[in-house]
Amino acid sequence: MPIKIHDSLPARKELLKESVDVIDSSSAEKQDIRPLKFLLLNLMPHKLQTEVQFARILGASPLQIELTLMTTETYSPKNTEKDHLLAFYKNLDDVKDNFYDVLIITGAPVETIPFEQVKYWDELKKIIAWSSTNVFRKIGICWGAQALLKALHNIEKHSIKNKLFGVYDHNLNQEKKYRLMHGFIDRFPMPVSRFTENKESEILNAGLEVLAFSKVSGIGMVRCPQTKDLFIFNHLEYDAKTLKDEFVRDKSAKIDISVPVNYFPNDDTTKEPINRWRPYAFLLFTNFINEVYQDVPFDFCKKKIK
Repeated sequence: MPIKIHDSLPARKELLKESVDVIDSSSAEKQDIRPLKFLLLNLMPHKLQTEVQFARILGASPLQIELTLMTTETYSPKNTEKDHLLAFYKNLDDVKDNFYDVLIITGAPVETIPFEQVKYWDELKKIIAWSSTNVFRKIGICWGAQALLKALHNIEKHSIKNKLFGVYDHNLNQEKKYRLMHGFIDRFPMPVSRFTENKESEILNAGLEVLAFSKVSGIGMVRCPQTKDLFIFNHLEYDAKTLKDEFVRDKSAKIDISVPVNYFPNDDTTKEPINRWRPYAFLLFTNFINEVYQDVPFDFCKKKIK
């Protein structure tokens, strides 16, 4: 089933090149179904790249998805044209009276900054508070996951000595068989790029469940058993070259950075990396979407979460 995005969104061209099933507004309105409404709070500096990454994954679902893009008013990114934001992005005032099935909060390049010192932290807390009544389920990615954990469960992030950078194998939690992880093998790869971590003891003390973990990079995926909100500390949505672009950028800026672990073939930076994690991105989000579809009331837009 196709994903519904703005008819003029530049990301549409890239998605069509990849044969992602995209539907225009007029065709979507003729279908006698209720699309699942996703709100993507895009905090990444390169908006277009992130738009494509998430639309690609959501578009693989057999259900119709309507994607709305959201940003913060408090801070305007330097790497995205203002006209693009004005044309395609909403803020909290624009969506406050709407209801959404899912809110996705992306990562952001602010993880080394204390939460309270992030320019848009107060606004983000308002968005998260609003989502408790107007959104059925939430997903946090990397810093977005840490921000959700801080706002909802008062769980802190912790700095680590060396940046975790590369593709790390993660083991499934074998104690329970989660419907969300149906189809996963016992060990699967996830790209990691962060300077901080969340402690397993603090996660468990908050009543949350660990879905996946790595012996090297730590906790990779967590879920709240009550709300079924999902917290992903790593980047299954990344393209094959995303870590390479980050590595080249930092090298060009004379930043001391190591070669991403388990990423370049034979650790040879002249060779093109291979995307080994995308099937798991499709599988995870398809499972998540199917769960939401089964759990959310059809007339959710007329109800508020208790």
